[in-house]
Amino acid sequence: MAMTLRLSDEENRRLDELAAAEGRSKQEVVRLALAERWARLQKEEQLSEVLGRVLPKYRGLLDRLGSA
Repeated sequence: MAMTLRLSDEENRRLDELAAAEGRSKQEVVRLALAERWARLQKEEQLSEVLGRVLPKYRGLLDRLGSA
């Protein structure tokens, strides 16, 4: 699927510099940034889900440790 990405002159300059520094196309840099951002979101959601299950189970212990 094709799309148009509108960047400011400054953003375009930064993308040019990043692509040159990495030896990648601008398109590849954007695709990799998207993939990295998505992966980070997935990890944050997993952590939130685990903490939602674990923290209530150990709330008392954590409160005691916090006041020690």
